[in-house]
Amino acid sequence: EKVKMWEWVLGVLCVVVIAWALVHYLVWRNADPARLPTSMFPSYVATTEATVEEKPTTEQVCVIGAGFSGLGIAAAFKRHGIAFTSYEREDKIGGNWQHGVYETVHIISSRMTTEYKDYPMPKDYPDFPSAQQVITYLNDYARHYQLLPHIHLGIEVKNVKPLGTGKESKGYEVELADGTKNVFKGVVVANGHHWAKRFPSYKGMDAFEGEAIHSKDYKAPHQLRNKRVLVVGGGNSACDIAVEAARYGIESHVSHRRGYWFLPRTIMGIPLVDTIRPWMPMWFQRFMAWATFRMTVGWNSAYKLEEPDHAPFEHHPTINSELLHFIKLGKVHPHPDIAHIQGKTVHFVDGRANEFDLIVYATGYHIVLPMLDKDIVAYKDGIPQLAGGIAAFNYKNLYIFGIGQVRYGAGPLITLGADLLARMIKTQDNLKHPLSNVFKALGVSRPPQKNAKCADVLQDPHKMCLDIMLANKAMPWMPTLERLMQTLGRLL
Repeated sequence: EKVKMWEWVLGVLCVVVIAWALVHYLVWRNADPARLPTSMFPSYVATTEATVEEKPTTEQVCVIGAGFSGLGIAAAFKRHGIAFTSYEREDKIGGNWQHGVYETVHIISSRMTTEYKDYPMPKDYPDFPSAQQVITYLNDYARHYQLLPHIHLGIEVKNVKPLGTGKESKGYEVELADGTKNVFKGVVVANGHHWAKRFPSYKGMDAFEGEAIHSKDYKAPHQLRNKRVLVVGGGNSACDIAVEAARYGIESHVSHRRGYWFLPRTIMGIPLVDTIRPWMPMWFQRFMAWATFRMTVGWNSAYKLEEPDHAPFEHHPTINSELLHFIKLGKVHPHPDIAHIQGKTVHFVDGRANEFDLIVYATGYHIVLPMLDKDIVAYKDGIPQLAGGIAAFNYKNLYIFGIGQVRYGAGPLITLGADLLARMIKTQDNLKHPLSNVFKALGVSRPPQKNAKCADVLQDPHKMCLDIMLANKAMPWMPTLERLMQTLGRLL
């Protein structure tokens, strides 16, 4: 029989869809940072004694920060044989986990999506380790890689001065808080993005007659006892503090200026973030989040909260179920945005007003690089503009690591990204121009962009994983590509 046109079109369409799905799966199936095998990273054999390379600083890389990112970078440098010195302004390693979280906190991502992939967390750790368990793990990691002799604690880097730009870049003068200056071959800034507090602006907030703190300053429940508490914000810290205020304070209230997607930590006994796989298209991931939200929460209006004004993953989702539970119990009282503050009274945009003894602003953080002059790294909407989100334009071996926020734990991407960073530093030795400028000439240097509805750079971990893997494969070709760009006149 003669085949009808619509049957032919339908058949071709089915073949195209199946082919697209197969190619999509083959491309993305291994781009899962949480499931990277430890064997893919260069091995490191500990010596009987941890010694620091006897090399002048001009042949070393300066790493600023010994938190989650800084330690991962230091370990990668150890594996690749790159000499380095690390400075940490606090008196202990661990960064935000050591000095920036409250004592009752647990990770919201899972163990598998938080651990370094070159040194997995102990198998007897729970799915959501506590802050103390994370600190113990970070110290074990530092001991395993013998990092402590390289790390100078309690020393702050005040200024980093480039010695030349472009092809004439010849290192960096690093000035410490005590006035000491050393010249390093390169600098990696890993000072974190959970320390420069971001506050909203409300009329009368500076004259509030009670106590006002940022969530960064909240450490323990005793700060909430016998107080009427208002928590401003709807992120993970805000929800945790509001629930603790309901347990330990007189009253607990929350103020949200927008709606949030509240997702549970687990679904069917599995950490929610572990259910998302790289081969799932973004529209499907968003559908999964939407369906989970509707099945577990329903509609925010049932809790007297605003409905989300954005799609899932356009803004960092809130992984918390307790807040909604406590709202239903009548122990946490929801409010819309603040109109103004007068004395101890907070007036909300819906006309209601309440008196409070303590306001906790859980309103996020700015990305700040205080050791770099503003003419070294440009900013757009508060985000440093870097080649590939890591390399400073027009400078050799100047990197800012970890400014973005991934949709789950950062450990696997820190391991993968730090390994790429080590390869980039080695590759730079074989280039005349800054690697960032070569990226720009190739048209692959697009800096990270902030979503219009999110105050931070929220990144897809699977896309980042694929990008890093591709960049790793491209590193050996960079000298050839540099010469090609010079021939084409795109590099001067």
